[in-house]
Amino acid sequence: MAIWFYRGLRRGVATTRYPRAIDPWTRDLLTPPAFHSERLTVALADRLAGGCPAGAIRRDGLELVVDLGRCTGCGACEEIGGDTVAASGEFLLATGERSALIKRVPIAGDHGGET
Repeated sequence: MAIWFYRGLRRGVATTRYPRAIDPWTRDLLTPPAFHSERLTVALADRLAGGCPAGAIRRDGLELVVDLGRCTGCGACEEIGGDTVAASGEFLLATGERSALIKRVPIAGDHGGET
């Protein structure tokens, strides 16, 4: 890597091309969660929000709001949510808009009397 760095400095290259294929080692990266909306209940959404150490999950009415910009991929929500939550496998999250990192997941399971 150092050779590429020095070669780039010498030639004035500021960046490199984006890879054509995703490297296999990326399967081991921590990734943000994905939620199964139909299994998501109000009670579970509240537990997920309370259990997120990064504060990346909150409930807004009948939606679970996930801030991928704050998510550290720690897996706490997977432990709390069981089969309702899984690693998304998405690690390419670069965006020019901060709002693109805010995901809203409808709570389609038991609403616990809320409307």
